[in-house]
Amino acid sequence: MTAVEVLFWVAVGLIVYAHVGYALLLALAARLFGSDEPPQMADPDRLPSVALIVAAHDEQDVIERKLADALALDYPRDRLRVVIASDGSGDRTVELARAAGADAVLDLQRGGKVAALNEAVRRTDSEVVAFSDANSFWRPDALRRLVARLAGERIGYVCGQVRFSGGEEGNQEGLYWRYEMAVRAMESRLAGITAGNGGIYAVRREAYVELHPSRGQDIGFPFELAKRGWRAVYEPAALAEERMAPSVEGEFKRKRRMMWGLWDVMLRWRMLSPRGYSPAYAWEIYSHRLGRYLTPWLHLIALATNAALVGQGTLYVVTMALQLALLAAAALGRYIPFLPLRIAYYYVTVTASIAVGLFDRLRARAVPIGWEKVEGTR
Repeated sequence: MTAVEVLFWVAVGLIVYAHVGYALLLALAARLFGSDEPPQMADPDRLPSVALIVAAHDEQDVIERKLADALALDYPRDRLRVVIASDGSGDRTVELARAAGADAVLDLQRGGKVAALNEAVRRTDSEVVAFSDANSFWRPDALRRLVARLAGERIGYVCGQVRFSGGEEGNQEGLYWRYEMAVRAMESRLAGITAGNGGIYAVRREAYVELHPSRGQDIGFPFELAKRGWRAVYEPAALAEERMAPSVEGEFKRKRRMMWGLWDVMLRWRMLSPRGYSPAYAWEIYSHRLGRYLTPWLHLIALATNAALVGQGTLYVVTMALQLALLAAAALGRYIPFLPLRIAYYYVTVTASIAVGLFDRLRARAVPIGWEKVEGTR
């Protein structure tokens, strides 16, 4: 076997492992070595105090509904403090939030979502800090379920499950998200999740880490807490609902922005450093995070080496045809509402967002701290 053949099969093998093989091995490892920790709903008289913090930038269209949703949670009102952290809103967000009954409304200078959340945490003294997006609407028992899970030994972070609506223009994020949540449930049983969800999560006060404003808590908290001896887990019974970006193009913009800071997280902020991780958690990080983020370049390597190998036999003609078929299906999927084509279009577009995010980062001096809503998600 030549060096080109080895490179081709290694690239193909890593792509398959990142998307299929890891999930299969994780299922086996979780079954053999994982632990189930079914949370018990806590005694109402012993529930901890909670600050539910919502970072908002120009959210006048949904902030009243979000506050009504938060104030209707099945949690003792004397132990719940709802805080709106307005990140330099230029609309009526602050005014409407105050009128709608928020316990505190912070009218902050524009500094980014994470900076707003950090400041809000500093101004509260609750035992648990919970976080939600302005367009994420929780089931009444969601907060109780998050809090119950935090009662587990050394559990410092718990995220819930978001169920998406929308996607009328072909966005397949909901399909991907169901797969991701299945993987997250298995990681939770084994060593802990490798990424959270900004729409619904909670952290013990003593476990909270102030992240740099350019970082995202979704990807930052789980591994930062793992390095400090805490576990980050997933609680699927804590439910929230959001509208997804209606189109794949909107999803591309959202993920491109997320991927802009990804490489800083992996290298500057030491996600890939195994120091502090258990062996099982390090395996999850390298398989789920690094493996997924290397996919665009693995596809390019597979395509280039396959092109060089087409004359080496029928097998390489078939593999080349399959790769070209994926690209053709993606191109057609932008215009033809046929599910397999739509899935191909979603996969290629979202995979490309990882590479484009790196390009954005290389062109910029720093990761931007501002954040903008994706059209159609409110």
